[in-house]
Amino acid sequence: MLNNKEILINGLKELNIDADESLFYKFETYKELLLEWNKKINLTAIEDEKEIYIKHFIDSLSCFTTQYIKNGDSVIDVGTGAGFPGVPFKIYKEDLKLTLLDSLNKRINFLKEVCTNLKLKDVEFVHGRAEDFGQNPDYREKYDIATARAVANLAVLLEYCVPFIKVGGHFICLKGPSADEEMKDSQKAIQTLGMEFVEKINIKLPYTDINHVILVFKKIKNTPKKYPRKAGKPSKEPIK
Repeated sequence: MLNNKEILINGLKELNIDADESLFYKFETYKELLLEWNKKINLTAIEDEKEIYIKHFIDSLSCFTTQYIKNGDSVIDVGTGAGFPGVPFKIYKEDLKLTLLDSLNKRINFLKEVCTNLKLKDVEFVHGRAEDFGQNPDYREKYDIATARAVANLAVLLEYCVPFIKVGGHFICLKGPSADEEMKDSQKAIQTLGMEFVEKINIKLPYTDINHVILVFKKIKNTPKKYPRKAGKPSKEPIK
């Protein structure tokens, strides 16, 4: 049986992502805090250590197979939850400027503790909704990369995330098997919000038979001012 360190390092190698022991120790701390806090607040349904490494850590880091995330980029993780994929991004590439946005303050408190323990600098924690902050001039069109691993449908997710991205920046989205179907339904949203589709990358998650998809979009023009619409509206009436 592989131990956690072998799972992380060999699993990332399978995805052509370099990893070393110091990286492992940081993820080990993250895992411990995740399991500890999970007893108090609902952060993850996955409680098996090896599964956490595979389905949270390696899955998040699979985004680095895309080559779009550059040194020093500003990244916002929208609806970050327990920190995926944003915190793994930051652990892996420490010079990223990271913003973690979540609507639940308890989760934000958990993320603050993780980042303090891991001595991660240049992380901003934002308690709020994407619909509100996407209209805030301090956050709107300020980021090189927006990312999300949220369960929302792609058309909804685009409206949550795209307003944060600068023209020329990218939206990197982790999706499951329904990605193609969701892409078909999202054509209007992609166009309306000022994006173009760049590529779809298929990821076979190491040690599993799970296939994930990374969708990459590029922002080619400013998002119209009316988006994102008021809280609750994007999910009730997606741009179709």
